[in-house]
Amino acid sequence: MKRASAAKGKWSGAGRCELAIRSYFGGILNGEITACKKMHQVAERVLRDMDNVDPLYPYHFREEFAAKHVNFIETFCRLPSGKLGRKFKLELFQLAILSVIFGFVDAEGLRQYREVLWIMGRKNGKTALASAIELDLLINDDEGAPEVYNVATAHDQAAKGFNNAWRMVMTSPALAKHVRKRVSDLYCDLNMGSIKALSANTNHLDGLDISGAIVDELAAMRNRDLYDLTIQGISARRQPLVLEITTNGFVRGGIFDAQYEYASKWLEGKASGEKAEHFIAFIFELDEREEWQDETCWIKANPGDGTIKSHKSLKENVSKAKDDPTFLPTLLVKDFNLIENQSQAWLTWSEIHNEATFDPSDGSFSYAVLGVDASDTTDLTAACLLMMRPNDENIYAMHMAWIPLRALEQAEAEGRRGGRDGVPYDAWIARGLLRTSATPIIDKRDVLDWVTEIQEKYGIYTVACGYDPWHMRDVPTVEAYEGYFGADNFKKVIQGAQTLSMPMKELRALYKENRIVDNQNPIAEWCRSNVMIRNDANGNIAPDKKNQDPRNRIDAWAAECDAFVVLKDMMDDYQSMIGG
Repeated sequence: MKRASAAKGKWSGAGRCELAIRSYFGGILNGEITACKKMHQVAERVLRDMDNVDPLYPYHFREEFAAKHVNFIETFCRLPSGKLGRKFKLELFQLAILSVIFGFVDAEGLRQYREVLWIMGRKNGKTALASAIELDLLINDDEGAPEVYNVATAHDQAAKGFNNAWRMVMTSPALAKHVRKRVSDLYCDLNMGSIKALSANTNHLDGLDISGAIVDELAAMRNRDLYDLTIQGISARRQPLVLEITTNGFVRGGIFDAQYEYASKWLEGKASGEKAEHFIAFIFELDEREEWQDETCWIKANPGDGTIKSHKSLKENVSKAKDDPTFLPTLLVKDFNLIENQSQAWLTWSEIHNEATFDPSDGSFSYAVLGVDASDTTDLTAACLLMMRPNDENIYAMHMAWIPLRALEQAEAEGRRGGRDGVPYDAWIARGLLRTSATPIIDKRDVLDWVTEIQEKYGIYTVACGYDPWHMRDVPTVEAYEGYFGADNFKKVIQGAQTLSMPMKELRALYKENRIVDNQNPIAEWCRSNVMIRNDANGNIAPDKKNQDPRNRIDAWAAECDAFVVLKDMMDDYQSMIGG
């Protein structure tokens, strides 16, 4: 593993905080420090902003603002456990991140970043650092009557952070002079500020006037109510700070997943608006599941490995997981920040979305392979045509989907018209990307009518079809498809690891290279974003549905995958057909 310390003299005249930022984030980009993809992305953004001299840009780094906060922590705060009472000495990664959080300010000196998502493996100093930050926000943030909260779902969890801050006060003579413990809070006589524990069972949650919040273990929150109340509670403050410092967890579909997804889009440059301007994410995680057995990669999820966190203990935990498969999920989630509810995220936004477009009427396409993912009454029925053209390595996709009209009418009656499953079905229908079925059970032969339309409109002939046999079992449907393609070209694609593992890995490689071009079809992108994967002991993968939630549909991707399996199987013949 690679780590680095601040290099003196490399940047002449740079203050300690600027030096830490350039050493740490620059070290990530030049390979001196081993880090995951998301930390590479944030490093690029941070260093770009450090070098931004545009006077019209509202935020710039100012050393004195960053130094004010890190110096307070290192001067007055003490470790609250372990080496109890020892002065707090920030590691390079902590110093660099805190310098970013506190150092970017506007012309009035108000902070840019007001919401911070910080994910790292357990035992990397999260608890002690959070306590130091909340005491800094209480005493050192120039805020009148600051209200700082330890936020957690359960009161016991919120109280842990509160009690930890109190131990830090008791071990620091300077802090103990001005901070005292009352019945329900820590009170600072310098500015009439307080630190309180805030949980879901706290009375009178509305009307909060929050200047700072430490959201502990965001991944344990099963719904977003407490998070939303916290965000709403900061609206009256000049420069509030909400710090969500957490490991991953086993709760799926909650606020952690929503924040992680938002952070991923933010890092990709796909988020905009006021929240994006004031938001920043530091996500320490493994890039691939297999990396948990590679000792050189552990630091990706554990920036304090070997300094704050015992490398020996981590090594022992990895050895235990190798011998005890029941312990492996805990290790992957808590030490390496991987999703491990038997499935894990598959594609990033940059893999899901491709800006390239094509014109199917330009005469360059002649033959296609169809994939069909059929449904009964709940899921979409989806179809995908995959095509190639001579001397072109890309694969071009045309998608269509069908939904029972009754399902949309039911959503309308429930006040959800246009928002069934949380997506704009009405808008997709208006754009011609989605069709409705008058019957509650979609007639799978509607797909053949669409294929015929494509042939008549664009001169593109469909020569084979791959399908999931689960919902394609009735005799009339099978006979219709076999009559259209021929029995030998109507191919079952069993939805399991044995059939799909290698094609899925090949398909992801194409997504990464943006070689699947689909005219930015939003239904296809939505379905791809919902695909999770299951791993078996041999490293094979199979698709799964995001959070096991039926609203997270993957049908358009499943049709695309079925078409890809058949296209790969007949690639030599297909290339001969198109003259490639």
